[in-house]
Amino acid sequence: MMKRILAGLLLIVVALVAVIGIRTMMYKPETVTQSERFIFDADLDKTVATLARAVQFETDSTDMTRPDFRAFLDFLATSYPGFHATMERVELDPVTPLYKWQGSDPDLQPVLLAAHYDVVPIASFIKWTYPPYGGVVEDGYVWGRGTLDNKGALITMVAVVEQLIADGFTPKRTIYFSFGGDEETGGKGAQAVADYLNTNNIRLAWALDEGSFVLDDIIPGLDVPVASINLSEKGYVTLKLVATSGGGHSSMPPRDTAVGKLAGAVYRLQKNPVPGGLTGVSAEFFDALGRHFSLDKRAIFANRWLFDPVLTGILSGSPSTDAMLRTTTAPTMLEGSPKENILPTRAVATINFRIHPRDTVDSIIEHVRDAIDDDSIEIEVNREFASPASPVSDSSGPGYLDIQAAIRDAFGPIATVPGLTIAATDARHYAKAADAAYRINPFQITGDDLTRFHGIDERLSIDNIQAGINFYAALIGRQ
Repeated sequence: MMKRILAGLLLIVVALVAVIGIRTMMYKPETVTQSERFIFDADLDKTVATLARAVQFETDSTDMTRPDFRAFLDFLATSYPGFHATMERVELDPVTPLYKWQGSDPDLQPVLLAAHYDVVPIASFIKWTYPPYGGVVEDGYVWGRGTLDNKGALITMVAVVEQLIADGFTPKRTIYFSFGGDEETGGKGAQAVADYLNTNNIRLAWALDEGSFVLDDIIPGLDVPVASINLSEKGYVTLKLVATSGGGHSSMPPRDTAVGKLAGAVYRLQKNPVPGGLTGVSAEFFDALGRHFSLDKRAIFANRWLFDPVLTGILSGSPSTDAMLRTTTAPTMLEGSPKENILPTRAVATINFRIHPRDTVDSIIEHVRDAIDDDSIEIEVNREFASPASPVSDSSGPGYLDIQAAIRDAFGPIATVPGLTIAATDARHYAKAADAAYRINPFQITGDDLTRFHGIDERLSIDNIQAGINFYAALIGRQ
């Protein structure tokens, strides 16, 4: 009897190993054949010099009274006269121009290419290798605020169109170009663009904005560069947890103070994250990404029916991958007593949530109520600045396929995956006037570049400027 049981168990193990092995061998990336990269013959030296000059305009959107905003748009018109002479143009508030390049086939649905030219403030001028608004070209880079985020994309895009117009090219499909002036402070300009398009019954087939990059040696265990073409972006809501008590002198504290109750609520909230998992756009991202790992890791991704709890646990262990799985919970601010020997009558914790597409603002509020499990804690909701996650676009749609093909034209047969933008961009506004919205910058970055976003020594390589030119030329040529 025992021999039969052991034989049966052995048979099950063999069958299990066989299933895992077969599924792993079948789980591989699509074969992409490409002889050589596409190179577009635009004036690279002029584009580099134009970007360097563009950096010198201090378009910090925390102060939109600066004359630099208007001066930058005037500079753009002077630098690219063919672009401006060809396009129909409207300007929407605040300082966000929308251009229309009329296509030859009016029956085709239009598309939109977007970038923004406002930048974040400079926290410290001292630590920069070169002045942040200097626009210095040195060591194969253009240095300065906005090169990566997002003037680099804007200038390469316009440089391509300028050359295409000079070459006599006209797209079949009408193409709109939107250049936001306040993306870093909420994107009212992009919202105005979406409202303008909707008011005029203009429905975009798709829109493309910033959101990710070609990631090189950033994802642990991945040996090939991967372009994450993001299908959606997370929503946003900030809640305040408020605890109250009678106050008094710190020499005679009660057992439960406002600060103590608040601390307990924050602790319980962090110990009970919003449920996540490999579903929806998260599943799409990791399913596509997993195919590019080594065989042992692919075995886990290929057999989620068996290893899903293990895989989810591993991915949840890193902040970067955990953010792809769920709505994130981030306590960011605390308020209490103005003096160390006074018991506060009111203690407040500010919690910021980046909302996964599977969740809503209301479901997050309900989760917080359940997690803190304390009716004495009041939850205040700032709904004015709350926004849901944007719709999830189709990773098999024509826009995605065109963007994917253009990325491969510019960078070679690299890994391309559909992803999720974990921060906010203007694309969430453009999505309101489009059937689909996608998010990627056509530049290749390494881990060293991550701290440069909104940080010190932001820069864009000249090689990346050429890659951006190649990408936009390949993408526009398909329209």
